[in-house]
Amino acid sequence: MLSDTTRPPLVIANEYEASVARYWDTKQDDPINLLLGTRDGLIHHHYGVGDFDHTVLDLPGQDREEAILTELHRLENQQTELIMNAFGGLSAADRVLDAGSGRGGTSFMLNDRFGCSVDGVTISAYQVEFATRLAHDRGCADKVGFHLRNMLRTGFPPGCFDAVVTNETTMYADLFELYREFRRLLRPGGRYVFITWCVNDGIGPSRDTGRIDAHYGCAMHRRGEYFTALTANDLIPHKVVDLTSDAMPYWELRSHSQHRTGIEDAFRNAYATHAANFLLVATDRVEAEGRAPRARAE
Repeated sequence: MLSDTTRPPLVIANEYEASVARYWDTKQDDPINLLLGTRDGLIHHHYGVGDFDHTVLDLPGQDREEAILTELHRLENQQTELIMNAFGGLSAADRVLDAGSGRGGTSFMLNDRFGCSVDGVTISAYQVEFATRLAHDRGCADKVGFHLRNMLRTGFPPGCFDAVVTNETTMYADLFELYREFRRLLRPGGRYVFITWCVNDGIGPSRDTGRIDAHYGCAMHRRGEYFTALTANDLIPHKVVDLTSDAMPYWELRSHSQHRTGIEDAFRNAYATHAANFLLVATDRVEAEGRAPRARAE
């Protein structure tokens, strides 16, 4: 874990970033996230993949809702396990950046499996306080730390991370700026793995993708833009997995929960019509001799 004694660059640089910070700072009472992590203390802000136990829908009353929440959380954790599998053999000596770390779920799972040091960054002061408290409660505050910093300009030294992860957070940032920062932070040979929802280039934005953007105050990127921005910044994909069909059962199950938020149908429709894709991508940071990373073409 890196020391937070250095003064970071400006955390909030514009009104959009301020609006994102406000959204998460005021989202303190969201039961769909808090209830799911009751048993293991892993509070996520992403969704899930894989099929669910359909017998839970036959249970009566409150037993049914508790079983639905348990299954939703299992699928959330399963999604992060896919990310961890894509990292391969991280060790206790490695340092990982969790960019857009939320309440810390992904960070804690990485530390639990690999023993690695993890630095989470978020522009939400509430999330930093919440996740820091959890780190102390879990007894891993010496290895897992959270910082009020912007993932576009973290202020951390160049080449100080062995790995970077984003778990459904890239839709809040310009990809070229974001990956330029990740290129700077990753040592040569370091790995960046992410899961994201994105617009299918062949179809383009739809009513459902627009509803998702409006609900979360974000801007979904096109699938192709990810790969253009990655390669422009020497982050070369070596594994791409389309998880769209694997993501649909989560949204089907969540539509049966008493704690649904109203966005469930938009995700189900977007995936069913292929307007949106759900991807896992693993990349390696390569050395490109003789050139700096390319800027975004205007």
